[in-house]
Parts: sequence; structure tokens; C-alpha cells
Amino acid sequence: MTPLNAFLLTVAIVVAAKTLAWLVQLSTRNGGLVDSVWAFTLGGLAVFYAWAGDAPLILRIVVALMGGIWGLRLGVHLFIRNWGKTEDWRYADFRRRWGANADFNMFWFFQFQNLFTLMLSASAFLPLVYRDGVPPFACLVLALLIFLASIVGEGIADAQMERFRSNPDNRGQVCRAGLWRWSRHPNYFFECLHWVAYVPLAWGMDLWWLTLGAPLVMAFLLMKMSGVPLMEKEMMQRKPGYAEYVRTTSALIPWPPRKAGFGR
Repeated sequence: MTPLNAFLLTVAIVVAAKTLAWLVQLSTRNGGLVDSVWAFTLGGLAVFYAWAGDAPLILRIVVALMGGIWGLRLGVHLFIRNWGKTEDWRYADFRRRWGANADFNMFWFFQFQNLFTLMLSASAFLPLVYRDGVPPFACLVLALLIFLASIVGEGIADAQMERFRSNPDNRGQVCRAGLWRWSRHPNYFFECLHWVAYVPLAWGMDLWWLTLGAPLVMAFLLMKMSGVPLMEKEMMQRKPGYAEYVRTTSALIPWPPRKAGFGR
């Protein structure tokens, strides 16, 4: 299968996946379901590209395992977090503002997310599964080490936050447990790190720099578009101590917190 044909098939896959998510939210009235569908679909694209490509089998297996495990872990986490719960405040706010057009707009909002799904997968997975030869052994090891650090780190951050949220005594409080003491968004940091893991696998390719697009796109999404800006605006209004948390704690990269009262 040519790279172009493989890419065109991924377009059909993501459109179908988001359409299914939209149909489900019509009955559940919970748009947050799309977050887990996004992770499952993106992980599935790694497996699809690995099947479609013609790179050496060992490299395609590595890409499939890295992308597939990442998507499965994150998808299951998001599904459990959202299923049967009140709709995430972001989607509830969209639904309220869109009024009678909510279902129509939600469909196209889900499909709009596919642009980033396609950019991430085409940047991280597509070049690797069609490369000639395999990267040096050291690059394979480095990629796997970065991947393991990202998966373990994000899993720990998610578990720490869920444990904090499950305690009724913490209602209205700011989580500073574990990794959240060192970063306001450690889960986002490890999410970006995951996409860095594909860069060493491109070592020696003429177009190796294409794989840099994935971590840059993810960092933009989380830090400038749908992640931090929306979340922190809501947190500032809901949690009195969050402004101080912002002043003393790194936004993304885990770093020792500043002393209260010091400038940023």
C-alpha cells in the first residue's frame, strides 16, 4: 500500500470513529466520550500504519506497540473517568452556548479534532513505517526508554490526581500531591514526551524532521489551545488557591516549586 493510500484510509477511519462517538453522545448527552475515542483511534492508527507500511518488521512492531499501548492506556483511563459521570464542563459549556444547534455543532467539533489526529499520526507514524532500514540500535533503545518514561509518568500523574479527587475532604482544594507539586500539568508533560519517543526512530532518514511535528503539535494543543488555557481559566474561578499555585508551580516541565510570594 502506498503512503498516500494509507493516509487516505486513515482519514476514513477517523471520520467514522468520531461519527460513532457523536451518535453515542446523542443518547448519553455526554460529549466527554470523544476524549477516549480520540485516544483509542490515534493508538489504532499506529497499528494500522504498521500493518500498511513496508519498513522492516521490527520497526513496524515497535511503532505499533508504542502507539497502541499509549492509546489503550489513555483511552481506558479517559473512558473510566467519563463513563456514567456528569458531562465534562467543557462540553457542557459548549452545549449550553450552542443551544438548539448543539448536536449539529458537536458533530463538526468532533470532526474538527480529526485534523490534529491526522497531523499527529502522519508525523509520528507514517514516516517510520515507510523508511528504508532500521535506525541504529542505540536509537531504538532511546526511543523505548523515552516511551516507557512517558507511559509510567503519565500513569502515575493520572493515578495521583484520581486518588486526590476521590477524597471528599479535597473538594475545592488544589492538588499538590506527588508530581502535581512539581508541575501544574505533569500528565501533559508526559503526553508531550510520548510523542518525542518517535524522533529517535527517524534517525538517518532524509525526512527525519517530520517526526518533530508530533510533539510540537501536541504541545501547541495542550498549552495554547484546548488544554491549559481552558482548564486554568475554569480553575481560577472555582478554586481560591489556584492563583497561588500558578505563581509557584511550573506549568508543564516538572521543576522544584518557587517559594510563595516570589515573582514568576
